Amino acid sequence: MDDAGRGAGNGAARGERLQIMLNPDELKALDNFRFELRMPSRAAAVRELLKRGLAAEGFLSAPQGARSTDYGVLSAEEPRPSKRR
Repeated sequence: MDDAGRGAGNGAARGERLQIMLNPDELKALDNFRFELRMPSRAAAVRELLKRGLAAEGFLSAPQGARSTDYGVLSAEEPRPSKRR
């Protein structure tokens, strides 16, 4: 069961719903990450990945004109972003 609508572990209520579409390989990668870390739900796994990604050094900005379809979870080639300052 997903944890949408329930309070987060830090006591904060979830107020926004974010919907994303994943292809079968991306979903499998997410589920593998979730099960390896024994996460209670896909939503918890996505939150953990967001937390790790936002904390990562060398975060890159999207190039001007980039589209959502330019990005994938498992794609070998990403758009060429510029370093964020």
